Amino acid sequence: MDQFVIQGGARLSGRLSIKGSKNATLPLMAAALLTDDPVTLRDVPNLADITNLRRLLVELGCEADYEPAQSWHEAGGVLRLHTTDPTPSHARYDIVRTMRASICALGPMLAKRGQARVSMPGGCAIGERPVDLHLRGLRALGAEIEVNEGDIVASAPRRTGRPARLRGARVFLGGPFGSTVLGTANVMSAATLAEGRTVIESAACEPEIVDLADLLNAMGARVSGAGSPRIVVDGVTALRGADHRVIPDRIEAGTYMCAAALTNGDVTLENCPFDAMIAVADRLEHAGVLVTADEGDDPMRCRVRVTASRVLRPLEITTQPHPGFPTDLQAQFLAMLCLADGNSVVTERIYPERFLHVAELSRMGAKLFRQGPTVVVSGVRSLVGAPVMASDLRASACLVIAGMAAEGSTTVHRVYHLDRGYERMEERMRLLGADIQRVSDREPVPA
Repeated sequence: MDQFVIQGGARLSGRLSIKGSKNATLPLMAAALLTDDPVTLRDVPNLADITNLRRLLVELGCEADYEPAQSWHEAGGVLRLHTTDPTPSHARYDIVRTMRASICALGPMLAKRGQARVSMPGGCAIGERPVDLHLRGLRALGAEIEVNEGDIVASAPRRTGRPARLRGARVFLGGPFGSTVLGTANVMSAATLAEGRTVIESAACEPEIVDLADLLNAMGARVSGAGSPRIVVDGVTALRGADHRVIPDRIEAGTYMCAAALTNGDVTLENCPFDAMIAVADRLEHAGVLVTADEGDDPMRCRVRVTASRVLRPLEITTQPHPGFPTDLQAQFLAMLCLADGNSVVTERIYPERFLHVAELSRMGAKLFRQGPTVVVSGVRSLVGAPVMASDLRASACLVIAGMAAEGSTTVHRVYHLDRGYERMEERMRLLGADIQRVSDREPVPA
């Protein structure tokens, strides 16, 4: 099992190109199940989650050929998908358990093949993340759904003399913590082949949903309103292939912005989705970080320079659905605020249990007090390197950037979490001047 060994204190400086979005790519890949024609996705990052979903799609009768990027300056590789066998319909637990996003195959497979059997996603380190809203939406489209031996078994309504087909309907996807991104992707994808009109209320507004709608429309779907809480889908009888460029990863960009701020750095990010990061930029600027964007012709693919003053100001942050502050950057901002001059308050409204990194940051000398979904951060003059344990994807990134700012050596264990969402982070951080090495726990730690 790999770990990162970080010698803190280096100031990050230089240029970096943001990779394609992991969270956008996964439902885009699943959308290939909606057509018999080839689908090409560009700027696809080389990540563990992408690899695992490729394995699942292959089992579901889809050819999946990946050509990696040739240099660090490219946003990702090219993924060519082509469904050649429409008969498999079982997404097995052995693959689904490796990544919750496998659930996004449910809607496309049900709509195209009339049936689907997908293993229920298991538990998660950041708290309970049920799929009841997914199932509610698909049931509204006429699907018959039951849970059998740990699998979601779904079938479209069957009609005499005609293929099974979902029916358009009004669907409400609001939940106790806001809308559901993957649930919106599932229902929107399924509705493209449903009979009639589907109206999705309280839909997720995330840019990843807009990117999926753009691909579906390129495939011949009729989707409008993506990016707003109300999406309208007029069903069609068939979809064609398409060639699509994935949007840049706003969470990767935000992570590297925090790293630059925490190390008093000067970093320029190319291919940065600044138009989707206004809440993030607002909080950085309130903390005393200078964020300068050259938007050019495309505000979703900007050049953004991030520079930090020597004194960071404290913040109040509350995570919210887009366009609010993203939960996937809560941990990274928490690390940054450990060195702010004063008391900060961070409240988690999406996943209230998403604070396993608090104990690990405390091992590095951070002063943190948690009460329910809120953490009070009392800034300290410096963090101290220590052995720490990563608990999930974004907590891993939090500990890595904290280690880059800490005095002395930090060892981050279980970085396989990190490989799910950041492509070779240690190599990319070394391009900016960080002293970070990946080692196996069977190898001696570098002196």
